[in-house]
Amino acid sequence: MGVKLGILGLGTVGTGTVQLLQDAPGRHPLLQEIEIYRVGVRSLDKPRDVNLPSEVITADLESIVNDPEIDIIVEVMGGLEPARSLMLQALKNGKHVVTANKAAISRFGAEIFTTANQAGLYVMLEAAVGGGIPVIQPLKQALSVNRIHTVTGIINGTTNYILTRMQTEGSDFADVLADAQRLGYAEADPTADVDGLDAGDKIAILASLAFGGRIRLEDVYCEGIRQVSQTDIAYAEKLGFVIKLLAIATNRVSDTSELSVRVHPTFVPKVHPLASINGVYNAILVEGEPIGQVMFFGPGAGAGATASAVTSDILNLVAALKSNTAAPNPLLTCRHEDYSQIAPISHLVSRFYARFLTKDQSGVIGKLGTCFGNHCVSLESIVQTGFHGELAEIVVVTHDVREGDFRQALAEIQSLEAVDSIPSILRVL
Repeated sequence: MGVKLGILGLGTVGTGTVQLLQDAPGRHPLLQEIEIYRVGVRSLDKPRDVNLPSEVITADLESIVNDPEIDIIVEVMGGLEPARSLMLQALKNGKHVVTANKAAISRFGAEIFTTANQAGLYVMLEAAVGGGIPVIQPLKQALSVNRIHTVTGIINGTTNYILTRMQTEGSDFADVLADAQRLGYAEADPTADVDGLDAGDKIAILASLAFGGRIRLEDVYCEGIRQVSQTDIAYAEKLGFVIKLLAIATNRVSDTSELSVRVHPTFVPKVHPLASINGVYNAILVEGEPIGQVMFFGPGAGAGATASAVTSDILNLVAALKSNTAAPNPLLTCRHEDYSQIAPISHLVSRFYARFLTKDQSGVIGKLGTCFGNHCVSLESIVQTGFHGELAEIVVVTHDVREGDFRQALAEIQSLEAVDSIPSILRVL
């Protein structure tokens, strides 16, 4: 007996998923036991690049999640509503769910997974992070025997594309963003990408799996790339770094049980594995004991890549349904119910890069050094690099320092009569 799918959404990912399912030869034989039973769309009039009987497609999305014939609901419509409500209704009706919706999971995951666990059902979300890169199931299964210390990712292709072109071409942020929008790599409203919010959704999901606790999205610190200038990229190059938007989750914060979960542009040493990840590609570096470092790399978006992840989840569910065991497989469920304690960004210990514009006066570097010393900030280097018009440009790189202390030092420096501005502050990996 075949497994019947109800698919919600027939955009890029939905179309890619249907095309993959209809091209089963040469792939896993279980795919041939799947029937695309109903497909829900917002508009019946839109032309579509799929070969489906007209009676399979409907604009009545609720009829799909309420259809007793359907075993699995595949939510690939995106957005928060009605996606959240439809997934919850599907679970209440005894249907497993596959979703690519990182925004809904990161915001409503507690509600969705609680509902699924109470019903003994699965919610699968491989496609929610990293496009076609398999990282969710490895964190749930193969890597779960490790004590995970840190997950560090380049998990937004748009920002990585922009920063890569700024680095290789010497272009400014605004020019590359406009070009990325023309090419379709960036949305007309790029806020979620360039302000780090999309990466914030994704690292919340990865942190939840890596550290076995729910993550409140409002606790995730997000800083985007709008302030990264061509000047900073040039200094990074001189100092042996590249600038990447990193999403980081780590339990190496302090002696407490707090986690640090954050997104921000970062100076990454050129010898680091993530430094060479360019263009629209994604990569996730997992560090744990005893495994050491493992990196997952691949296309972070696109119809084929994301459809691969969605269909792998469907395949897992088909296998589970065919096993006829009453108890849910604990390696497929998401069972943690407690919330992780997230450290405020002021507790972070990091190195920093800062660029100052000052009046061309003697003793300015000494005054900066004194202010930093007053707040226990140890400097790795401090150099005057040249002039911006009438102003001297001074670049500082610190040793590891508590962020709160560093910010207090900057506040004191900002009040100095000789300091005009602090145009750039970036963390150093």
